Amino acid sequence: MEAMLKLTNINKTFNPGTINENKVLNNVNLTLEPGDFVTVIGGNGAGKSTILNVVAGVFPVDTGTIILDGEDITKLPEHKRAKHIGRVFQDPMQGTAADMEIQENLAMANRRGKNRGLAWGITKEEKEKFYKLVKELGLGLEDRLSDKVGLLSGGQRQALTLLMSTIQKPDILLLDEHTAALDPKTAKIVLDITNHIIENQNLTAIMVTHNMRDAIKIGNRLVMMSEGNIIYDVKGEEKSKLKVDDLLKKFEEYSGDEFSNDRILLQR
Repeated sequence: MEAMLKLTNINKTFNPGTINENKVLNNVNLTLEPGDFVTVIGGNGAGKSTILNVVAGVFPVDTGTIILDGEDITKLPEHKRAKHIGRVFQDPMQGTAADMEIQENLAMANRRGKNRGLAWGITKEEKEKFYKLVKELGLGLEDRLSDKVGLLSGGQRQALTLLMSTIQKPDILLLDEHTAALDPKTAKIVLDITNHIIENQNLTAIMVTHNMRDAIKIGNRLVMMSEGNIIYDVKGEEKSKLKVDDLLKKFEEYSGDEFSNDRILLQR
């Protein structure tokens, strides 16, 4: 079976040769098999979000290669990668158009990468598809498809963004702390929806999180980063047996330093 994503010797430095030089990825190697759901954890500046950004094409890499579903996308611009990649950001406002209806947002996502032609009207088939998908969220939004997205709460918008980013099955789904801006109860609902969508579609996904409990509980694999390096990569049964204290010990053991990120420690 061919890997879905393969990062080989990825290096990225911001502001090279200046006083603000910052090496954010240091010879990173990471391979995801189809159906892998990887959670990524680490302190501030560890390189977690940068990994997502180099996969999405937001930042070009200095050296190394990125292969997605057998295709070398290392030099492909961001807009050409977009049809292969689903992405949900930390800010619930980022993934949706507030002044458009729920069904219009879904229609835009549904037609991504297709020739839209001149007709914008939402078809009967699309309306039926959207109703069914939105009903599965369990948030009662299926009878509000003509409501403007700006009327929705942050959690409802994140759930909608998840639907939009997976309505055309992506080669990979990138989740960048997508529950961090939500209260704990809403975050749990959005995480449950995330799990449901990923399992149902057998998606390959990477989720960056600050929450160690979530990182252990969710997905089949966990990666820990420190200073641009992957210092720990665990999966399957070994991952499911982990405790938060184990992760803190691993961090200290691998990096020779204490885990001092307040936000992560507060969420133990």
